[in-house]
Amino acid sequence: MISLMYLISDKIINNLLCFPMAELNWIAALAGGMLIGLSATILLAFDGRIAAISGIVNGAIKFTPGENWRWLYIAGMLAGGFLYEYVFASEPTPLSSFAPGAMIVGGILVGFGTGMGNGCTSGHGVCGLGRLSFRSLVAVITFMITAIITVFITRHVLIF
Repeated sequence: MISLMYLISDKIINNLLCFPMAELNWIAALAGGMLIGLSATILLAFDGRIAAISGIVNGAIKFTPGENWRWLYIAGMLAGGFLYEYVFASEPTPLSSFAPGAMIVGGILVGFGTGMGNGCTSGHGVCGLGRLSFRSLVAVITFMITAIITVFITRHVLIF
């Protein structure tokens, strides 16, 4: 009976989650989201700090005494990406087709945006919404609208 329920649920999940344009590995996405939420919760609970990446990086490059935890957090993020890519991933991540210049300009624009928005997507989206911050809700809605418009323009208006 249990194996029949497993087969039925597996078939339903595969039918619901199989998209012709991309394969969605929902277990990895769920685990990743849970790890992000857990790390943000642990940082807030044990250190009283918000796990906002732009703030962590900004504080790290200022080399403030007693802020070594920021470098450890960044090292942990890089190590996690490295471990996934070279130890756990079933196949290598595809290379980006974007031009390096466009990526640099995009990074600079994101940097200005995090300054204007008083935070980044991780700060507002993960931590701010979790604390029921109205400012973070407005910021996340703004991020999403901007992302939708950007994808539409780059995919359907601009010709590269």
